[in-house]
Amino acid sequence: MVNYLDGVVGEMVDLLKQKMMWNDTLLVVSSDNGGPIYVGGGANNYPLKGGKMTNFQGGVRVNAFVSGGFLPESRRGEVEDGYITLSDWYTTFCALAGVDPTDKKAAAANLPAVDGMDMWPLISGQSSASPRTEFPLNPGLISGDYKILVGDIAQNGFTGPQYPNNTSPEGITAGLECGYAGCLFNIKEDPEERHDLAASMPDKLHEMRGRMEAWDNTLFLPNRGLPDERACEQVIKNGNFYGPWLD
Repeated sequence: MVNYLDGVVGEMVDLLKQKMMWNDTLLVVSSDNGGPIYVGGGANNYPLKGGKMTNFQGGVRVNAFVSGGFLPESRRGEVEDGYITLSDWYTTFCALAGVDPTDKKAAAANLPAVDGMDMWPLISGQSSASPRTEFPLNPGLISGDYKILVGDIAQNGFTGPQYPNNTSPEGITAGLECGYAGCLFNIKEDPEERHDLAASMPDKLHEMRGRMEAWDNTLFLPNRGLPDERACEQVIKNGNFYGPWLD
């Protein structure tokens, strides 16, 4: 899949250059989650713990890059480790286009505001620090150097440099029971999440728990309805592609 994506992106870049549009292009490529390491997934997030569908670093810390002629030359080839999350791209693109990112209809309905932040000052080198210092994981939170996880977290294990392999043909099946109080990790000093600091740093754990609950109060989970068989019928009609199915 990644190899195919690489080829398609290359074709797109070639066309943009042929049409003399590359110098005005900002190309952003980002994963939405870590690779799946469960049975049938076939990915590898080494040396991070866990993968897709977990809140371990292997599931939430992903690869991304920015390219294009619009990117300042001083930033090309640089490594940026400031926090950026997917919701920030919407706000960043709005800022670049000179568009207000506020969802006025949502605001009128008393829904929470969008969570994104403008990352262009960071990406372009105008700022040396990300404006984002924390983001929720639902359940859990990353704030500064620390992360709190609560509940039973799946995929509590590590892959090797070569994975999948016959050592673990059923994937990483162990779980970590963090319970209501939570597990605490310093993901800057311990990015592999090997050392739970909850017992040795109870005050920090309490602080993180409070910040997590504050974020939880802004969570918007709309009623998305029940599964609709007409969606599957439309897939068949479209040759295995989803499309609108409601009247």
